[in-house]
Amino acid sequence: MQATEGMKSDSLSYPPRGLSREEAARYIGVGITKFDQMVADRRMPKPKKVDGRVIWDRLKLEAAFGDLPGDDDENIVDFLLQGNHRRE
Repeated sequence: MQATEGMKSDSLSYPPRGLSREEAARYIGVGITKFDQMVADRRMPKPKKVDGRVIWDRLKLEAAFGDLPGDDDENIVDFLLQGNHRRE
């Protein structure tokens, strides 16, 4: 691996902190349309704007995902049995 001048090479890999809309949707496991709905109804965070880019903070996505309902084992079984697990 070649390091650019003034920067040390690093053998560790780091997950990106900022994600595009498509990456953010994929990160939480939904399609773009569902992700847009979740941002609109505030189940997912709003993005940051950096110059002309719109970027979601991965850590805020994780926190919002953790706050979603459905961690209870019985709720998950009921959800699956009702056929509500189809992807968009």
